[in-house]
Amino acid sequence: MRVEAEQRDDVALLRAVARGDEGALAALYDRHAGWLIVRLTRRCAMPDVVDHAVQDTFLAVWREAGAYRGGGDVAAFIWGIGVRRLIDAIRRETGARRRLPWATEQQVVVSAEDQVLVGIEHGRLGQALADLSPELRGAIEATVLDGLTCAEAAVLLGVAEGTVKSRCHRARVALRAALAEQHNGPDGATRRQAWGT
Repeated sequence: MRVEAEQRDDVALLRAVARGDEGALAALYDRHAGWLIVRLTRRCAMPDVVDHAVQDTFLAVWREAGAYRGGGDVAAFIWGIGVRRLIDAIRRETGARRRLPWATEQQVVVSAEDQVLVGIEHGRLGQALADLSPELRGAIEATVLDGLTCAEAAVLLGVAEGTVKSRCHRARVALRAALAEQHNGPDGATRRQAWGT
């Protein structure tokens, strides 16, 4: 299978990086920097901060390649480093009290999480997510999809940590209520329908 071959190639490249192979690092950069830039740009509207975060990410990959134990996708390993490097770069750039200038125009790019969510887009969960306010959806994306702590999400979103916790709580309550309403129907009668995908 082609996907497995590509994964093995990534793993082999990362192991070569751990042995000090600069060419392997260049190959990983060529393969992964593009999508990393796009995904980080969707979270921060400051191109210089994103560029710095990407460079820091691959420097960290160079230094930490030996920490990869093969338990997951190499792209996920790089993303985990990248999103945390973005948070570090935002902290350096904006300080603790300045609000981030978020991008007002979104480019149409299909990210990994978007591909997952497309599968449920027309189902009940997809509709419930779409009905959330941008603030609540942003908190869920940062903490659930990106796997950030509330403190890290607070830096990324430019709000207090308590605000992230509150938004996540409100989002979960709203999702539960929306799914229960969809399941029971507007008249209270329980529907017998599978989760649509």
